[in-house]
Amino acid sequence: MRYDLVIFDNDGVLVDSEPISNRLLAGYLTELGHPTSYEDSLRDYMGGAMHRVHDLVLERTGRRLPSDFDDVFHGRVFAAFERELEPVPGAVDVLEKLAADGVAYCVASSGSHERIRTGHRKTGLDRWFDGERIFSSQDVGRGKPAPDLFLYAAERMGVAPERCAVVEDSPLGVRAAVAAGMDVYGFTAMTPADKLAGATRLFGDMGELADLVLA
Repeated sequence: MRYDLVIFDNDGVLVDSEPISNRLLAGYLTELGHPTSYEDSLRDYMGGAMHRVHDLVLERTGRRLPSDFDDVFHGRVFAAFERELEPVPGAVDVLEKLAADGVAYCVASSGSHERIRTGHRKTGLDRWFDGERIFSSQDVGRGKPAPDLFLYAAERMGVAPERCAVVEDSPLGVRAAVAAGMDVYGFTAMTPADKLAGATRLFGDMGELADLVLA
């Protein structure tokens, strides 16, 4: 099937940010008295919006995170991005092929607009994404695994959900795309394939993606 729109998740799909952000999130939660390993962070929070962190900590401990938690965490993440962040290998090649083939694309991320733009600027992906192609969980009431963000992105881009392909690397994102009625391509570079079992197709190398969605 040839798609009219390819919707990319951002963290772990376009920018190689998941190792950085989950390391920092685990460390910060542990500092605050909520012992969290890197593996715990990947399992519980990868692909989710920040409210998921607050909700799970409150549910498990009965304690709220500090009011400045998001600001402190994002400050640490953005500083680390400046030092370490790189694009996911093969991401630029995929964008080049989609553009050359005239297939529309956008990004729909659980991250804030500031986080998306910071990562794109640092990695040079900003040349591929103007403001009309960037959608954040900030734009909708519910983040992934709810389908709202993907449905909103498709509506704004003027494409029916069934004509969209989503590229995701998290179980939450796969669930959201399936709930939106979209095909979803599960990227297994960081996530075990069995965790993305609901995906339409699985792939492990971003260099494979263009052939899959442009077929």
